[in-house]
Amino acid sequence: MAGNIIELHTEVPAELEANVFGQFDEHLKLIERTLNVTVISRDGILKILGNEQNAASAKKLIEELTVLAKRGNTITKQNVNYALSLAMEQRNEVLTEIDKDFICNTIQGRPIKPKTLGQKDYVEQIRKKMIVFGVGPAGTGKTYLAMAMAVTAFRNEEVSRIILTRPAIEAGEKLGFLPGDLQSKVDPYLRPLYDALYQIMGADSFAKNMERGLIEVAPLAYMRGRTLDNAFIILDEAQNTTPAQMKMFLTRIGFGSKVIITGDASQKDLPRDTTSGLDVAMKVLKKIDDIGFCQLTSKDVVRHPLVQQIVQAYDAYEKKQKPERTARRRNGVNERCRLIMRQSVNWGSTMRHWQ
Repeated sequence: MAGNIIELHTEVPAELEANVFGQFDEHLKLIERTLNVTVISRDGILKILGNEQNAASAKKLIEELTVLAKRGNTITKQNVNYALSLAMEQRNEVLTEIDKDFICNTIQGRPIKPKTLGQKDYVEQIRKKMIVFGVGPAGTGKTYLAMAMAVTAFRNEEVSRIILTRPAIEAGEKLGFLPGDLQSKVDPYLRPLYDALYQIMGADSFAKNMERGLIEVAPLAYMRGRTLDNAFIILDEAQNTTPAQMKMFLTRIGFGSKVIITGDASQKDLPRDTTSGLDVAMKVLKKIDDIGFCQLTSKDVVRHPLVQQIVQAYDAYEKKQKPERTARRRNGVNERCRLIMRQSVNWGSTMRHWQ
């Protein structure tokens, strides 16, 4: 077994070590545990000990993280976890390719870029298609990346205004219990959209463009009867639309507009047994050329690693529940059929008795 162990070397510049290695070397320890290698840092040289395949994967991964750090990126645990998942699939140098795809800077100067293959595909589809459906769990950057693309198009004068909308569906609370007029009532539902715009544009620029009517944030009901020309339109939380609302929204689109529809099928707040407009639209429109569909997964979650684990746990639970619900429904149908047959037999016996 000892004969299979090899030693490889790579360099990480001293000024990048803290970024690449992580706090208390947590990134290196994660790489060691996952790939079953030993990494020793001495005088700016990293020694990597392990079997040939794992040692080579660890070397390429560390070199890739070093390239990202040289470009000014802050290396996070999410970056390392995603790079490790790609290394397991023998897909090297993917992270550095993804990192080349720059969208825009936040008001603080932080670059906004896709961080996973799923996000890169989503951004590319937004660039190419007139309408794009971005569907995936919480934390995959669906809304944030769409907002960054909208602001970029607005700054480049590709569109004359940005329109952000979402259905005002409550997750447990009732609109009527909130104080104020209609706008005050729906503002809490639109808060995630405001937050993203503040971060990308800055509060002053956002407020100025809002006053001029160049940025509009409104509930979906306000879209009825309008034609939206030369606008970048984002419909968020689309899983909470009804089929009629979705059709109404899609038929508002005018010339020179781009539309992004985001949603998460696992977070529906519609009444039980109500069909989601997002589900229907994805089935009805899947064969239309200028409409793109991007399915993001738990691998694309870029929030805290714990969020990724929560999403995966719920996915596993819901997959397990689906066959059980189907079996219960089938048993219920069979029981109703048996009851009807018994009633038919009893009715036939009664009729013969009277004859």
